[in-house]
Amino acid sequence: MVTREDIEKLFVRQLSQIGNPDLRQRTVGAWVEACRLGNKDSVDELQAMPFTLLTDCHGISFVEHTQAVTDGALALGRAQQQCYRTLPYAIDFDRLAAGALLHDLGKLLEIGRDAGGKWVKTRNGKCMRHPISGAVLAGKLGFDEELINVIACHAKEGEGRPQVVETVLIKQADFATFDPLVMQEKGTLIV
Repeated sequence: MVTREDIEKLFVRQLSQIGNPDLRQRTVGAWVEACRLGNKDSVDELQAMPFTLLTDCHGISFVEHTQAVTDGALALGRAQQQCYRTLPYAIDFDRLAAGALLHDLGKLLEIGRDAGGKWVKTRNGKCMRHPISGAVLAGKLGFDEELINVIACHAKEGEGRPQVVETVLIKQADFATFDPLVMQEKGTLIV
């Protein structure tokens, strides 16, 4: 069983960026609950899980992807805050950090192992993509609409939809970690 302590250790740096202790604890709790619902029984399993089934991850795990997206989204927000003379919108850095940690929460339900141990799309994943299952779970856990917007709209499901600024930053950080792998597989990444 994946515990609160396990999640706190995996994401110690990222969780420290959430100033609101209640939001930090609820973010950890959401991970524990998604692990339970997705039958992820150990930290080793989390660290072995690929972050996508859509392309070769080259060994990059779901945990590493989540860390990179969180750090990247926070860096994008800080760069705007530091470089723009006047920031025309407010960035909620607690929402940004928590949202980035939770953006792929639904993948814990979407990706599992088959009888032979191969990572595959689960029945849940066949019924709905991770932005939807993650948003549903976040709603059940009592997260506010803005954080649910981050989860629901960080991928193609959010195209053309209203988004909080934190969704935009997380989406950019997420695709920056995904697109180069897809391009490399297609032979369109110049290396």
